[in-house]
Amino acid sequence: MKNPFLSLFRARDKPKDAVSAATTFSFGMAGSGKSVNARTAIQVSAVYACVRVIAETVASLPFAVFEQDKNGSQKALDHPLYRILHDEPNPEMTSFVWREAMLTHLLLWGNSYSQILRAGRGNIVGLYPLLPDRMEVDRDDKGKLTYTYSTTNGQQVKLRPEDVLHIPGLGFDGIMGYSPIAVERNAVGLSIAAEEFGGKFFGNGATPSGILTHPNTVKNPKALRESWMEAYGGSSNANRVAILEEGMTFTRISMPNNEAQFLETRKFQVEEICRIYRVPPHMIGDLEHATFSNIEHQSIDFAVHCIRPWLVRIEQSINRSLFTDKEKGENPSGSRFYSQFNLDGLMRGSYKERMEGYAIGRQNGWLNANDIRGLENMNPIPEKEGGNAYLVNGNMIPISLAMQARDIASAKKGSNQ
Repeated sequence: MKNPFLSLFRARDKPKDAVSAATTFSFGMAGSGKSVNARTAIQVSAVYACVRVIAETVASLPFAVFEQDKNGSQKALDHPLYRILHDEPNPEMTSFVWREAMLTHLLLWGNSYSQILRAGRGNIVGLYPLLPDRMEVDRDDKGKLTYTYSTTNGQQVKLRPEDVLHIPGLGFDGIMGYSPIAVERNAVGLSIAAEEFGGKFFGNGATPSGILTHPNTVKNPKALRESWMEAYGGSSNANRVAILEEGMTFTRISMPNNEAQFLETRKFQVEEICRIYRVPPHMIGDLEHATFSNIEHQSIDFAVHCIRPWLVRIEQSINRSLFTDKEKGENPSGSRFYSQFNLDGLMRGSYKERMEGYAIGRQNGWLNANDIRGLENMNPIPEKEGGNAYLVNGNMIPISLAMQARDIASAKKGSNQ
């Protein structure tokens, strides 16, 4: 279908800035004076933990290709994309590793790119992840998106939009996503500064800095300072007894950690990073607000409000880019193919709650024994033994027998009249 918006670009010159370079938020220096980018941010323990828990959770969920027709949906085991998405997107990595890398790119750079490799007839044969910081997205003079990737040897490769699986994160233009690290670089920069401060403080033997005062003129102050640090600086020299000669004195000038609220700052920054990624703190080891009564519901909240939006974003991008129009449902049969994650594993409650839910469904006739056993990954009961029979509430008899009894009663009533 022709894009009606392309005409808006044909009447003017090519935009000056690339689409990928025209975003408002970018990596750079934070207010704390620390440089914030994807590689410095991942060294913050809270950022690493949040990225890891989201990426590994999404990568571990069942992911498959389905076919929907008039009889319902079922796995499309014979579709060429099934093996690629479910098992092996390329000969160098598994589906888990590919999805993990894809989520890491999204969570740090705000965009995920994968090159789509096609065979002679256009059939997709592989997907290779591309580093987001080497990709430039632009528009040509006709307004069509272009992708230019810089290889490790400096070569620039131009890719067509149909050869790139581009999954953008949260953004303003619908094309490019913004990096959560860049948007919240001041919060991340403060975390980097706090960790660096703590490292240097304990590297100095947990001893505040100060001033060495000499009653006379020091001929070589640099050598005096270096000899002092060599003898008493660093954690390896902690608690050593200092010897001051020639009437020298040592005066501490640093603010104590409790007055600087160092621990409170680091603790708040953990919550701040969790807020950016919408990860419950207990998922990354902060159990202060976790209790036996709420941790299960926090985990379900994590699945619904954190993981599910990422799944929908990935599913829709894959369905748009990897399936043909005919496979999407534009065919006489009306059947269509689509990819989908299975989130049931994350949504499962405790064993007692699941059994109570199954009992309600069983007693009200909308779950049979094999439906329940399938949800629990148990082998089905043979049909002749009533595994597929639905029961009605009360006498717990098969619906088919209840309908027969109803028909018999109706027939008797009619004959009596």
